[in-house]
Amino acid sequence: MNDFIYLSDLFGTVVFAISGALAAGRLRMDPFGVLVLAGVTAVGGGTVRDAILGATPVFWITDTLYVWLITITAAVVMLLVRCPRKLSGRWFQVADAFGLAVFTVIGAQKALSYGAEPIIAVMMGTMTGVLGGLIRDVLCREVPLVLRTEIYATACIVGGIVYTGALSLNLAPIPAMCLAMVGTLVLRLIGIFFHLSLPAFALDNSSK
Repeated sequence: MNDFIYLSDLFGTVVFAISGALAAGRLRMDPFGVLVLAGVTAVGGGTVRDAILGATPVFWITDTLYVWLITITAAVVMLLVRCPRKLSGRWFQVADAFGLAVFTVIGAQKALSYGAEPIIAVMMGTMTGVLGGLIRDVLCREVPLVLRTEIYATACIVGGIVYTGALSLNLAPIPAMCLAMVGTLVLRLIGIFFHLSLPAFALDNSSK
């Protein structure tokens, strides 16, 4: 169980680091900028989650493999991806969706392991999934995906509910995690490929 969670977390770290590095490449940042964006995207959500839960020092301080993975991933993206702008569309969104699914469930699982109630676990899972991307988008001077009408944070919430609900029905931990990851991923991909979104809240200032 612990090995499965750890390997899933490393996978999500690499995927989110790739999305951060690609975002830096689209804006023609220098290597330090690429490393910063890769880092905040990969561990930003988990860092805040651990701080809130009191899981300190945070995970990447006690296990520097995360730092090395982020550094190596950023370097590989800079060396091998010559046209980040061409990969910033659908490919970028799909890569982000994989990381989103993994981090959502990992975050919920960690919250439960610290004795949090299911509703808090759902919140921590959502935070783990979206906060790194939110920081990335803010640094890139873009409206964060989580604040747009796209199905993004909603997919995390659904995934967290599926995970905590499956555990409450006595489903084994690993199948529950896999089910929640697939649910989060499928919902996010449906939003990407079918252009589904939540209704927007818009105020009409033209009428008095």
